[in-house]
Amino acid sequence: MTTLSSGFARARRWLRDHPLAFDATLAFCTLVAMICSSFTDPGDGHGPPAFGARTPELFSVLLMTLTAAALVLRRRRPMQVLAVTAALAAVEYVLMDPSAPVVMSTVIALYTVASRTDRPTTWRVGLLTMGGLTAAAMVFGSTPWYSQENFGVFAWTGLASAAGDAVRSRRAFVDAIRERAERAERTREEEARRRVAEERLRIARDLHDVVAHHIALVNVQAGVAAHVMDKRPDQAKEALAHVRDASRSALNELRVTVGLLRQQGDPEAPTEPAPGLAVLGELVTTFRNAGLPVEVACADRDRLPAAVDLAAYRVIQEALTNVRKHAGAGARAEVSVVRVGATAEVTVLDNGRGSAGRRPGTGPAGGTGPDGGGPGDGDGQAGGGHGLVGMRERVTALGGALTAGPRYGGGFRVHAILPVEARTGEPDRPGTAGGTGLRR
Repeated sequence: MTTLSSGFARARRWLRDHPLAFDATLAFCTLVAMICSSFTDPGDGHGPPAFGARTPELFSVLLMTLTAAALVLRRRRPMQVLAVTAALAAVEYVLMDPSAPVVMSTVIALYTVASRTDRPTTWRVGLLTMGGLTAAAMVFGSTPWYSQENFGVFAWTGLASAAGDAVRSRRAFVDAIRERAERAERTREEEARRRVAEERLRIARDLHDVVAHHIALVNVQAGVAAHVMDKRPDQAKEALAHVRDASRSALNELRVTVGLLRQQGDPEAPTEPAPGLAVLGELVTTFRNAGLPVEVACADRDRLPAAVDLAAYRVIQEALTNVRKHAGAGARAEVSVVRVGATAEVTVLDNGRGSAGRRPGTGPAGGTGPDGGGPGDGDGQAGGGHGLVGMRERVTALGGALTAGPRYGGGFRVHAILPVEARTGEPDRPGTAGGTGLRR
């Protein structure tokens, strides 16, 4: 039984892949059915049909052969095949008595037209074919006009139109479902790729923030230790302890960030929360230990959403790192975080005059760059750093705005405005970090 079903399935697939061979087989089977039916006499309706009671005329056999041959092209020329088979069937009704069942080919051709065209065309062509052939059978046939053979012509042609239209509708429905499924699959893949790209960008920003901050502190404290090692060993030991603490913090944050890249089944990553304004005091302490006086004014630090909290922390971290690297000796910094309506404003100010070699220039955030009057990029724009770029991307990704530029009278100012209800999607338009206010 399994062998029979598999063989039938293979034959079906072969015929589906070779439509011309299928149509030729269908035409041959139709010709055989028409010839066998032409030997049958339906009688007067009171008894069973008698096979062999009559013999078809040679002209009828020719018409049946022509209509069957036309069915081979029913997929390529459906309208033309229907016109030919209907015309030959009408000729059979007009010239031959009793008529042969040439109309079988017309029924198949009408089904093909209905299954491959639209519904209005099916209605028009179907009614014309049904009416024309039924009228020819009633007017020119030898049987009374109300005989069942005449109404059979009407019924079979109507059934062919309805069946073809139903098949066309189902085929369109299946194609629509398949198209929607494919579109949904494409959309799902595109969404997955977009989310992967966003996650990679976020991880890259986190890695930059961690490395830029902690390595800068390690560098400063190591320099202090080397400078005072001989004359003040106690202060050198204290600086080395700060180096150890900063490096340990860097390793811990790197471990948390890189843990996001672990594959399923890898050892479980640490579950430490992301830094935020709640640990701002610890961040400021590291800068004070590095010799940078920092004043902090922070209100409602625990009421910000997680994304806004992290962005505010990273902006402050990057800005203070750049102050320490570029503001020069004797610089002081001020940090403030204030809620203003539906936004949180983060401001980092310094009064530094810049280290040697700093020159005015335009940084990527719309203010003076890292080499030109402020703590722009932690590595300097000319050196290819990404500090201001990272801050701008963090703020604009949440729907906020960032300004960074020199202050009147000296120093530098970084000002970020973050919406309290952060948006995780892309902003409506690519914003410039030098703008002010929020995009609506």
